[in-house]
Amino acid sequence: MNGNLSREETAHLEHLEAAPQPALGQWFDPRREWRRMFSEAWGTFLLVLAGAGAGVVGALTGKVSPGMAAVAPGLTVMAVIYFMGTVSGAHLNPAVTIAFAVRRNFPWMRVPGYLVAQFAGGILAAVFLMAVFGKTGKLGATVPGDGVSSGQALAIEIVLSAGLVNTILGTASGARNIGTNGAIAVGGYIVLAGLWAAPITGASMNPARSLAPDLVRGVFATSWIYVAGPLLGALIAVGFEWILKGPPTPEGTRTAQGTSDQN
Repeated sequence: MNGNLSREETAHLEHLEAAPQPALGQWFDPRREWRRMFSEAWGTFLLVLAGAGAGVVGALTGKVSPGMAAVAPGLTVMAVIYFMGTVSGAHLNPAVTIAFAVRRNFPWMRVPGYLVAQFAGGILAAVFLMAVFGKTGKLGATVPGDGVSSGQALAIEIVLSAGLVNTILGTASGARNIGTNGAIAVGGYIVLAGLWAAPITGASMNPARSLAPDLVRGVFATSWIYVAGPLLGALIAVGFEWILKGPPTPEGTRTAQGTSDQN
């Protein structure tokens, strides 16, 4: 586990391992994986409900402004990080989970479960919206704006997603979005991206957010943009994180390794 760490990193790692950390103990405990899956599903449900729901209610009533639609998912993510970040890490996004794994802060063996939970939560939110409102407002689907080409939309989603993932990697503890710094920074970035880029692409940055309405309404013409864009952006962000900070921190390595050892 410590073979690639410097003497200073190894000393810090040993200090972390010796210190009592009940929150990390829960993060490591394989018996609580079902709780983490529920957390990711519920959190993603709330995120998609806010993001897609703003589009649905706006189309239905005309009383949801573009600014309101941009703020809603950011504030939702902020709240979710506060109430469940210590449980599952509040990834809420397949691109974020994959980025943590590529960064070596999250074990690959746990990635499939997180992705299933995230997509399940997103799809349930879209089903809920359709059950209540029908297919009003395209179920809040994210699509390129009028006059925006697929290439332009893809480029914007890549850049937006890279910024989001860099914000997350820079404020997370290991592979967990927790605390005031993470909540405000991540939620604030989502609001900022939505305020200027929502008219271009919907500012999704999240395959679960975009695929859920598309799957429920059965329209997939632009779905690939919202899968490829966030994933490519996430990989670019991981590369930038290496440039900015170098290898994973001892805490992040310990989180991933400790989880793998106990699973």
